[in-house]
Amino acid sequence: MALLIQKFGGTSVGNVERIQAVAQRIANNKEEGNDLVIVVSAMGDTTDELTALAQQISPNPPQRELDMLLSTGEQVSIALLSIALHQLGISAVSMTGTQVGIFTESAHGRARILEVKTERLKNLLSEGKVVVVAGFQGTTLSSRGTAEITTLGRGGSDTSGVALAAALGADACEIYTDVPGVLTTDPRQVPEAQLMKEVSCDEMLELASLGAAVLHPRAVEIARNYGITLFVRSSWSNEPGTKLTSKLSRKPVQTGLELGKPVDGIELVEKQAVIALSHLPDEPGIAAKLFEKLSSGGINVDLIIQSTHEGNSNDITFTVDSYNLDHTKSLCESMLSQLGGNLSAEDGMSKLSISGAGIMGRPGIAASLFDKISREGINLRLIATSEVKVSCVINENLGTKALRAVASAFDLEENQIHFNPINKTIEGPEVRGVALDTDQAQLSVLHVPDKPGTAAALCAAMADAGISLDAIVQSERQHPDGSRDISFILKRENLEQADKALGPLLAQWPGSKLQEGPNIARISAVGAGMPSIPGTAGRMFRAIANENINIAMIATSEIRTSCVVSADDGVKALRAIHTAFNLGNQN
Repeated sequence: MALLIQKFGGTSVGNVERIQAVAQRIANNKEEGNDLVIVVSAMGDTTDELTALAQQISPNPPQRELDMLLSTGEQVSIALLSIALHQLGISAVSMTGTQVGIFTESAHGRARILEVKTERLKNLLSEGKVVVVAGFQGTTLSSRGTAEITTLGRGGSDTSGVALAAALGADACEIYTDVPGVLTTDPRQVPEAQLMKEVSCDEMLELASLGAAVLHPRAVEIARNYGITLFVRSSWSNEPGTKLTSKLSRKPVQTGLELGKPVDGIELVEKQAVIALSHLPDEPGIAAKLFEKLSSGGINVDLIIQSTHEGNSNDITFTVDSYNLDHTKSLCESMLSQLGGNLSAEDGMSKLSISGAGIMGRPGIAASLFDKISREGINLRLIATSEVKVSCVINENLGTKALRAVASAFDLEENQIHFNPINKTIEGPEVRGVALDTDQAQLSVLHVPDKPGTAAALCAAMADAGISLDAIVQSERQHPDGSRDISFILKRENLEQADKALGPLLAQWPGSKLQEGPNIARISAVGAGMPSIPGTAGRMFRAIANENINIAMIATSEIRTSCVVSADDGVKALRAIHTAFNLGNQN
């Protein structure tokens, strides 16, 4: 007998016939001897319809009243599904988020779960009942001590399901949806997209943050942090779907279920070298030629940065192990003799990285990292970010000082601090999936002071305005006055807000200014095997170059390589990369 948490999305319970089909599936699972907690979303487009009704009355309805309104959608679903189960002879009871004991922050519309009180649930399960829970909602106490309904935000039913699995110590959580599982990319753009049989939570966090909508990042964070076995399956078939795995072992849930430490690890890698190629031709194929040459020469590149450019030239900066510096310089000089451009190299650097679930989705984490480093008088040479990791390159002689300061700032224990970790070969494909995000915008801050604290101040201003950054890239090129440029990728809808947030700060830096980039698309390849397999970046850049697409920006992290291209070229680039890594031919 197993304890299973099963979540069914809105399309899965979109009408009476679908509700009856879901009830039959649940009845079959119950007859196999399983204990079941079922989490249900609102039927079909109910949430959108309720939101539209509110906006017909007010363009900006009070968030408390909106929560009261939207929470009714799930109540309809749980009652109807419970009735359908009773009709099949299954003893079931429906419960709202409040009744089931899901307690949240006092943040209407986007509350995070603090605790799930499981006593009532366990009692009902011990009586043999199927418990049908309203997803997307919880309860909090107002300043007067009275109970208030809250909602969890977009993807909230996924979050409810995985949180219940963590709190109850369930054997597995199954997310049922209208797709067969997690696919290698969006099948609407690439019909050849294939089902992934297995994917790590870290990989899924990257893909989810990049627009893969099959699972909400908050649900994946909980599964990762608490070692939950998670499946994504189709509610229209009995196929096994996709299994999500966590590197972390199973651990009990304590108070603050979703408010655990966002940073759960830090590492310092010494003996790094920075190679900066400047004034390269700004044309398709340059990045491909460079990294193909390095790969063929046996060089494994770590971070890659390509940011803002001037005129018809571009800059590419990357890091390698110090012992490969001379060979790398020789390979680059050979290429520059044909293309033109300048090379500079600096040894004696270290890479400091913090890791954790959803770091970039939480405004302020990157700002706190940069602020702590700057307070130690340490300047940042390079910055690279992803959903699960933020890395910066600093002078090696200051590395240990920075490591201890940042570890203390994020309250990390000794077993979470890694000094020159040994690279482990990770089994699995170099690229697991590819994502296209067209809702992004590039915002560059030009001519900022090249001194400790600059990046921290910029990120803090964004965080104070509640703006989540999807990428931060600091250019290597210095202007004649010694200043640099820093670029951000953020949601297009946040551009105007970002302009206002950064205005007062830029007023303190004479000559600095904001520059919005053209309409962009971001294509990202994600794979846990990427660090162990040289040449991945070169293959990705070559696929783009073969379509005569120019790369405007490059940002890499440990398991993700992202390229920014013109919005018009996004789908074409996505298809080319998907084909280049044979993702349409998986078994």
